Amino acid sequence: MRFHTRKRRSPVIIIVSLIDILAILLIFFIVTTTFRKDQPRLKINLPESKSAEAVAQEKQEPLVLQVRSAEEITLGDEPVALGSLADALIRARTAAPDRPVAMQADRDAPFGVVVKVLDALKLAGIKNIPTFTQPEPEGR
Repeated sequence: MRFHTRKRRSPVIIIVSLIDILAILLIFFIVTTTFRKDQPRLKINLPESKSAEAVAQEKQEPLVLQVRSAEEITLGDEPVALGSLADALIRARTAAPDRPVAMQADRDAPFGVVVKVLDALKLAGIKNIPTFTQPEPEGR
C-alpha cells in the first residue's frame, strides 16, 4: 500500500511587511523622543513671595541647587549628600568659575536643612545666591 506524502514546503517570510512594521516603529520612536521634555529630578513646590523681583536672563544658564529635604538635594542633575555639598560646590565652581549658582528650595523643606545648605554655599565661597520663588496669587 502506498501512502501519499506531501512535500514539505519551506516557510516563507514576507520581508515587505516586516520592513513596513520597522518603518512605523522607527517613526514612532523618533516622534516620541522629540516631544520629550526635560523633567527635573526633584518635584519642588516653590514658596510664594510678594516682594520677589524678576531677574534678567543671564548669558549662562545657572547651576541649579535644588533642596527638598536632607536626603533630596541635587546640584545640577546630580544628587548630592548634605555632608559633601560644599565639596561638590567647590568642584562645580572650579570646573566653570563664571557659571552662576541659583537655589530652589521646596516650601516644605526643613529650615535647618536650608540653613545647612546656605552654610555649604558660604564655605564654597558663593555669596548673593538668587533663589527661585513663584508669585503670590492676587486673591491673598
